Amino acid sequence: MRSVLTRACSLLLSRGKICLHLSMKYSSALLFFSVVLVPFCCRAEVIIGGDTLYVVQPGDCLISIGARLGVNWTAIAEQNCLDINERLQIGDQLMVNTRRIVPWVLENGIIINIPEGMLYFFKKGVLSAFPVGLGKSDRKWRTPIGKFKITDKAKDPTWHVPLSIQEEMRMNGQEVETMRAPGPNNPLGRYALRTSLAEILIHETIWPTTVHQFLSHGCIRMLPEHIEQLFQLVAIGTSGQIIYEPVKVADTGDGRIFLEVHRDIYKMVGPLDEEVKKRIAARNLSDKVDWEKINTIINEKSGIAEDITL
Repeated sequence: MRSVLTRACSLLLSRGKICLHLSMKYSSALLFFSVVLVPFCCRAEVIIGGDTLYVVQPGDCLISIGARLGVNWTAIAEQNCLDINERLQIGDQLMVNTRRIVPWVLENGIIINIPEGMLYFFKKGVLSAFPVGLGKSDRKWRTPIGKFKITDKAKDPTWHVPLSIQEEMRMNGQEVETMRAPGPNNPLGRYALRTSLAEILIHETIWPTTVHQFLSHGCIRMLPEHIEQLFQLVAIGTSGQIIYEPVKVADTGDGRIFLEVHRDIYKMVGPLDEEVKKRIAARNLSDKVDWEKINTIINEKSGIAEDITL
């Protein structure tokens, strides 16, 4: 890892739940969170991340930093009182809150949560979390929900253009391609993981600022340094599941309750305030939370896990 972890604190184990609060400093880019976990059931509650000091590198902008850290770039601007049109200076230090609730916990496997744009990879109780780019909100190009397996791994893959994208090329007046050889103009980049879902790959992108956005034709895009790491970790046959959870609630077991709310990008959930109420009520926590703060979190949809304990 090229990132530098300066401090990790407060590993709390209680009633089969983990809350890991990290305070981190990164000299370049976040490659992934790596957390050693005791294997619990698939609904154990884990919180990762925290206040991160990010040092601006050459070529950085708010969108690219958000893509690296898996954080909405507008939240970065707000947290640092930045004008969104302001050019960042090399060496600037930004505080970024990367705190998030891990939606499911596995012993081994992959979980991709569409609304938050994150991929969680578990191997023998170790968690690695990566930001990803996903399918457009247009129903035709949405990333599908469901279980899958990794069926193949390819380095320097050839892109066999799906018929649906060929048709889009034709409609846009572009030259229709059926395949594209490996190289710098190949949208699959240097690494690709084929899934059992039709035409859905997890792959490097040559458009880094589209990570943690919803701009693909359904595939799962990753930054070059992230997919290089994941490619080495994942074995053919690894199981995974793509889920859709814009609202996440965690009871850490030490009396603290956290809420994380994302945009309902595919319009699959209904009113988010009702979804929040339902999830909190299901845990019998309705009288233990600050509803005024909850309303603010729902309105902001920042994607940051916030303490809502009353």
